Amino acid sequence: MRVLVTGGAGFIGSNFIIYMLNKYPNYQIVNMDFITYAGNLDNLKSIEDNTNYTFVRADIADPVAVDLIFQQGVDVVVNFAAESHVDRSILSPNIFVRTNVLGTQVLLDAAKKYEVTKYVQVSTDEVYGTLGETGLFTEKTPLQPNSPYSASKAGGDLLVRAYHETFDLPVNITRCSNNYGPYQFPEKLIPLMIIKALHDEALPIYGDGLHIRDWLYVEDHCSAIDLVIHQGKVGEVYNIGGNNERTNIHIVKTILKELNKPESLMTFVEDRLGHDRRYGIDPAKLVSELGWKPKYSFETGIKATIAWYLSNKEWWKRIQSGEYQQ
Repeated sequence: MRVLVTGGAGFIGSNFIIYMLNKYPNYQIVNMDFITYAGNLDNLKSIEDNTNYTFVRADIADPVAVDLIFQQGVDVVVNFAAESHVDRSILSPNIFVRTNVLGTQVLLDAAKKYEVTKYVQVSTDEVYGTLGETGLFTEKTPLQPNSPYSASKAGGDLLVRAYHETFDLPVNITRCSNNYGPYQFPEKLIPLMIIKALHDEALPIYGDGLHIRDWLYVEDHCSAIDLVIHQGKVGEVYNIGGNNERTNIHIVKTILKELNKPESLMTFVEDRLGHDRRYGIDPAKLVSELGWKPKYSFETGIKATIAWYLSNKEWWKRIQSGEYQQ
């Protein structure tokens, strides 16, 4: 099988490529990534010499570049390529629309033209909006995005659905909760707090710190996508969640405790515009239909993540210095 992974130099994409090459050593993996600020080929050093791995630098919104890759043969597309940081989407929504909507449409056109056997759109629970104190997002929850980022992801999802309904393209959409683990770019909550705590710097927490997210260890996310590729019913959406709802302040306190740092490092800052209060994913469909089961609890996952950042200081120091982009 020849699998095109877009955005494979990013956090989740790189973890997925490593996971797939380890599990399916005979698969051919093509990593297409434009290498924006969050793309980091350092993530893939462990497999860069694998003869079944190919890297192509290209933009998913460039039809010519995309067509050239599909001409070489593609069986399955897994689209991770996305602008994904909410704060940046508030400052520059146009960049998010270009990649997350137009880029998705370009990929769908190529997938249709070259008759792929499966197209998997990796999306986010943020397309559902925000939850009250009770209830969980299911696959039937209406899309109510509240940020330019989540709106652009919802737009991409709707295009994927439309290409299935109109052109009978074999698709699946996955919507995951907040991921964490190795190789996550340091602008995100968990790696940001780990690195700041290690330097005894102030840890900025939005608002009152009581915003709730469901946390999913990245390897568990990879195993779920693997199942969707091979067993997912065409046209279906699958929610992927870790059943690990935690407040932001709980996350920060857990990190501080694990690193033996004082809670006095916490500082509260003005809340983000349009900041959703709570996300919670119900993965029951994925569990019952495909037999998925997460391997990591939050307690084991956060310990593994902190240990990874402690053991890989050179990786994130190269990001801080900007060397990784060279």
